[in-house]
Amino acid sequence: AMAVKELFPEAQVTIGPVVDDGFYYDFKYDRPFTNEDLARIEKRMAELAKQDLPVSRSVMSRSEAVQLFSDMGEEYKVRIIEDIPGEEDLSFYRQGDFIDLCRGPHVPSTGKMKAFKLVKVAGAYWRGDTSNEQLQRVYGTAWANKKDLKAYLHRIEEAEKRDHRKVGKKLGLFHMQEEAPGMVFWHPAGWAVYQEIEQYMRDILRRHGYQEIKTPQIVSRALWEKSGHWDKFKEGMFTTESEKHDFAIKPMNCPCHIQVFNQGLKSYKDLPLRLAEFGSCHRNEASGALHGLMRVRGFTQDDAHIFCEEHAIQQEVSKFIDLLHEVYKDFGFTEILYKLSTRPEKRVGSDEVWDKSEAALEDALNREGVKWELLPGEGAFYGPKIEFSLKDCIGRVWQCGTIQVDFSMPGRLGAQYVADNSERKTPVMLHRAVLGSFERFIGILIEEYEGAFPTWLAPTQVAILNITDNQRDYCRDLAKKFDSLGFRVNADLRNEKIGFKIREHTINKVPFLVVVGDKEVENNTVAVRTRKGEDLGTLSLEAFEQLLQEDVERKGRTKLEN
Repeated sequence: AMAVKELFPEAQVTIGPVVDDGFYYDFKYDRPFTNEDLARIEKRMAELAKQDLPVSRSVMSRSEAVQLFSDMGEEYKVRIIEDIPGEEDLSFYRQGDFIDLCRGPHVPSTGKMKAFKLVKVAGAYWRGDTSNEQLQRVYGTAWANKKDLKAYLHRIEEAEKRDHRKVGKKLGLFHMQEEAPGMVFWHPAGWAVYQEIEQYMRDILRRHGYQEIKTPQIVSRALWEKSGHWDKFKEGMFTTESEKHDFAIKPMNCPCHIQVFNQGLKSYKDLPLRLAEFGSCHRNEASGALHGLMRVRGFTQDDAHIFCEEHAIQQEVSKFIDLLHEVYKDFGFTEILYKLSTRPEKRVGSDEVWDKSEAALEDALNREGVKWELLPGEGAFYGPKIEFSLKDCIGRVWQCGTIQVDFSMPGRLGAQYVADNSERKTPVMLHRAVLGSFERFIGILIEEYEGAFPTWLAPTQVAILNITDNQRDYCRDLAKKFDSLGFRVNADLRNEKIGFKIREHTINKVPFLVVVGDKEVENNTVAVRTRKGEDLGTLSLEAFEQLLQEDVERKGRTKLEN
């Protein structure tokens, strides 16, 4: 901020907090900052660091602070100070002629800043409100030494190269447009990936004792009032009116799953009951928060709810963790972070029930022999939860899976079962998801593999390429054969040079390229190469089929074996 004020005296300073891996500062200025401006600002920052200016803290009253910043012409700082609640003195830090409002602490002098970099400038709204004036947000990062800074900048470069929006466009997987903000237009290639994941999850859930259901998209306000969502989440819901009744597009599936449970009185012998749905949900996220597939308004959850008795919580959580590990390994992820969130001050349910539930989740984690982090007081008001986060190939962490105990909603919506003593009781409900949402998880996969999906997920698994027109019929027969075996095949019979076709399908990250010339037709074989440029030589059709099948069956574990 000091460097900006020296170089651009007319700029107004606003706020500048620390964020993950760096910081930002918002400025009001009459024109956008350019890359050249950022370079000048960074150069001046380096000069100020070399001066080793002492950084000193002071306090002053609100009235003194308002007067000081009014005299300086910093109207945004004045508004910030006036909006701070309470009457206690405020903390300020000064270096040279520059002073700013901040809680601190700060480094003792500017000379301590050895390695920093301004990385980008973006638009932001004052107070985060789109109806307010737009500001310029300058992002930067600072590290203990140049080696750490270089490593961070490399991660940023990798992240930009892998950006799922760029890769998705390049590979023709999906697009998004202004007429449907936060909604995904899946193209054939992207939809093939989506469907493969959905069918995989369907099969694995069935093997683990889940029953798949489907519930309505639009549900009456009456149900959302009973569940509590109308009061607590209405702003995040898309609502509509029909025949003088209010409805909402569901933002989540749980109330509807309880309606399925409530059809017919259940016995303890029917529990645990595991109901799963690939539930299409919609949430009215702020437009500024939307980000490709990672933050959308319309999404599909791999959602399921387990209705069980209290004593079964630990067993069901353990089973779920086993399922989750199996799924993550199949997608190529083994670094998982575990967080257990426990009771908040405001909550429903007795301490005895909370004790049992928290102990059950803790026991389940300990039985897995994994390291986990305790987050006291961060559970929901209706129960404790475990969150599962994945660490990707460049060290980023993505929260995906969750299992959440719920003591509240089943009772609110009248769920009951007959216990072994013939009494009617309310079941415990476990909310759980492995992927989180299909859209976000596919975004994570695109960035993890940079679009080069494992063979089982690849939109096209095999590209069959003829060298001349003489091989067209043979290539068509090959395509039919491998298509009938369940592989996704593209026969590229265009009248183009074979080198051109190989390059194109390599760029499109097709796992296997089959090149067919007269020799292959004569011998009923195929010449196989991979997208990495490996020449696998000439194979019989049976050998290639076996190679393909084995690679598909290994799923993402191929990456883990390499």
